[in-house]
Amino acid sequence: MRKKISIVGAGNVGASIAYTLTIDGMASEIVLIDINKGKAEGEAMDILQGTALCPPVDIYAGDFEDAKESDIVVITSGIPRKPGQSRLDLAQNNVNLMKEIAPKLVSAAPDAVYVIVSNPVDIMTYTFLQVTGLPDHQVIGSGTMLDSARLRSIIAENANINPKNVHGYVLGEHGDSSVVPWSLITISGMEMNTYCDTLGIKMQMNLDEIANEMRTSGSKVIGLKGATYYAIALSVCRICDCIMRDTNSVLAVSTMIHNHYGINDVCLSLPAIIGKNGIIDVINPPLLPEEEVSLQASADTLKELIKDLAM
Repeated sequence: MRKKISIVGAGNVGASIAYTLTIDGMASEIVLIDINKGKAEGEAMDILQGTALCPPVDIYAGDFEDAKESDIVVITSGIPRKPGQSRLDLAQNNVNLMKEIAPKLVSAAPDAVYVIVSNPVDIMTYTFLQVTGLPDHQVIGSGTMLDSARLRSIIAENANINPKNVHGYVLGEHGDSSVVPWSLITISGMEMNTYCDTLGIKMQMNLDEIANEMRTSGSKVIGLKGATYYAIALSVCRICDCIMRDTNSVLAVSTMIHNHYGINDVCLSLPAIIGKNGIIDVINPPLLPEEEVSLQASADTLKELIKDLAM
């Protein structure tokens, strides 16, 4: 069976996702859709010319209607934040864009699972659901998937261990109000402090420093090279893998919240089981009281922003 993924937005993030998916080989057909058709054609051609050296894939540029019969549609399009522009202004601009493109995509591919990457991702995921009326399970925001990967990498570097042996999540908003539930962080199956005490490891950074490094690492990359796209591409590829291969894996992704920790009617990240039809279930891990309060505050931050937007 042919597996098809459409990617809306052929900028650095969209092109990096297409490249990463090509190397992985999970899709037999990839469509790049962008208002700048020449950019989409160039990115598709550049990747296609290397497919003799990796799993075969038919990758090409197309229009919205070419998303038909997609298994997954990834949306990366958005207007980047300009110097001096408020978060609210950025959100409104990208909400307006999402309201324009979402109906066209769903008309072409009503049964696809939609992976929203555009920022602010929680707001864009909420907007997509409001505009299209699709079932919640069919729409996944990349959310704190990347934040969680960054956190695991930073902890691993401090503990001198492979990041794959560090488990845990960043929850809430993909942004400044994100929550690190330290009570859920484990290394090699042990609570983090227990692991470090058992091996006599002294972490170079304290918990606040690790959380701050996680939250600011993206802006540091932007300051050094102008943009971030490789790590988010790997994160999105992992989400797509869970859908395409029906892995029933747990990832921290943004989804519509219904009565989790007393939170309702907002999209934010919680651990979710993901399979071929999108989100199977959302998990409520046991949080400490202060962690639950922080998560509720993160939800309130997003709700305040939504309240000021013309949805």
